[in-house]
Amino acid sequence: MLQKINSEPTIDSGLLSPGRVGTGVDHLISDEAWVQAMLDVEVALARAQADLGVIPASAADSIATACHADLMNLRSLGEGVRVTANPVVGLVEQLTAAVSEIDRGAAEYVHRGSTSQDILDSAMMLVCKRALTHVDDELTRCADALAALAEQHRNTPMVGRTLTQHAVPITFGLKAAGWLQMVLDAKERIQRILDLGLPASLGGAAGTLSAYAEYAALAGRPGELGLELIEPFAAHLGLRAPLVPWHGLRTPVADVAGALAFTTGALGKFALDVQIMTRTEIRELAEPAAPGRGASSAMPQKHNPVLATLIATAARQLPAYALVLFQCLVVEDERSAGGWHAEWQPLRECLHLSAGAATNAAELASGLQVIPRRMHDNLLLTGGAVVSERLNAAFAPIFGKAAAKRLLTRIIEEAGDSDHDLVDFLSREAAGEGHHVDQAALRRLLDPREYTGASPQLADRVLRRLRDSGLR
Repeated sequence: MLQKINSEPTIDSGLLSPGRVGTGVDHLISDEAWVQAMLDVEVALARAQADLGVIPASAADSIATACHADLMNLRSLGEGVRVTANPVVGLVEQLTAAVSEIDRGAAEYVHRGSTSQDILDSAMMLVCKRALTHVDDELTRCADALAALAEQHRNTPMVGRTLTQHAVPITFGLKAAGWLQMVLDAKERIQRILDLGLPASLGGAAGTLSAYAEYAALAGRPGELGLELIEPFAAHLGLRAPLVPWHGLRTPVADVAGALAFTTGALGKFALDVQIMTRTEIRELAEPAAPGRGASSAMPQKHNPVLATLIATAARQLPAYALVLFQCLVVEDERSAGGWHAEWQPLRECLHLSAGAATNAAELASGLQVIPRRMHDNLLLTGGAVVSERLNAAFAPIFGKAAAKRLLTRIIEEAGDSDHDLVDFLSREAAGEGHHVDQAALRRLLDPREYTGASPQLADRVLRRLRDSGLR
């Protein structure tokens, strides 16, 4: 008789989240991470109030001792959200009980003067900071790997494709430099947020800091201690002190959403190009090999581009979540009924997807296999037609620009249909017009390796940007 292995449902094993599962980012964004971030905020609040003499330092120490996520009942917190509409109410109850076991008198100072949104919003920014730092680190790893590809293949010719068709030759170095350019753009956006600093949230019930000031007065510290609490509170968290409370001013969340949407879009561009270039009939690239990676349940010959697929799925999902966060800029009053609550899960998904995509992109770039022989073979597929732009310039003085283009269009189609040598067609056509064509010179014109334009120099410009950024 079969026995159940798990008697209770798991919260989220990542079964249907391939874009982030197994990338090592769950510990940054899990329920435990959010609870620990909220507890870190409670510690910062207690420490800041102790700094100002509002609560005893010993009480802050007792609160800090109890503020560990593994001491909290997460399932009970989750169930309590249906009753209170946020997890902080239940967390404060559990934390107060935990502190009471350590020091009954210190329990009185837990969450002193605070409101749920101060705790959760500040925790949200802590989680964002930790996740964005991870994304930034992985983008650096990805950028280094792409730069190595751009340098190594600075002069490796390949087909440039436009609207899915062969266009003109480029170099793979330029292709990799284009991916690098977008990764650097993404890093700039992430770093701008991290350098400015994500803001702590401290405002009290309606953003006036009244209760904080009142408790300070009760402790014999009257004055503007509501305002004075902001700086030390933010400092204890390693966050920026906000100019004003932002309970109903959701700019920080929208900023994060925008940066992450761009980041996954940039990585998605890289992934989609890799998917196309790993097609069986193109096969100019191959993903890094690993046991079982890319296997099919039915077809033994398959080596699917799994990493690129995982990045692409994240890039396609994240904008929809980001849109929810931008819609949550439009909230009512000093604190919203629903708008604030609508942010939590979409923001978590944005962080999960972008962190996973960055890790997968770094792995993909680091192990990407380049196949120059296939790039060369594909350049020759059209028998020289890939440099027809060059031929048009060469034949314009003979036939006129417009006439040369019409002529080349017809000849290329005829040569392609008959599988004949393009040089023979062009020579005969020129002879019919009374012009002699040097076939050796014509073949040099048709050599795609000689028509990559400024590809190497353009790749150098992006590599210079990377060096100037101090990343290399």
